[in-house]
Amino acid sequence: MSSARELSDALLRTITGPMWHGPALAEVLKGVSREQASARPISSAHTIWELVAHITTWADVPRQRLGGQPRLDVGTAEDWPAVPTTSDGAWRDAVERMESSYRTLARDVAALDEKALDAKVPGHDYTVRVMLHGVIEHGTYHGGQIALLKKALG
Repeated sequence: MSSARELSDALLRTITGPMWHGPALAEVLKGVSREQASARPISSAHTIWELVAHITTWADVPRQRLGGQPRLDVGTAEDWPAVPTTSDGAWRDAVERMESSYRTLARDVAALDEKALDAKVPGHDYTVRVMLHGVIEHGTYHGGQIALLKKALG
């Protein structure tokens, strides 16, 4: 299997599983209601919903970078998007958007060759390969935070 295919598969597993460490994002979010997603059981922590929006941003930005956009600066409003409304539909849409962003990124990554993976990300000191590993690690890290928030919600 090519490196691009391995990275593509790892991106998909970040959402769908199986992950060797525990639940993937879709698994940890299964059954989370909009009330739970917007609750703040730890006053200094982000909500589950805020984390989902943030995770989505960090699948979208690398995909844009792969498409040729340098994307040097990501402001706070994009990094941590405000939750516009807390309806059931908006919550489902947020989760679906996150999953779709990862799936689209995985599809785009599967088409890359070794040269593209080893190229520097425009405007940055790291390669596309390193960036993509970062997306996987980032989703996994925040998945752990979501699991802890669910536990704090009871």
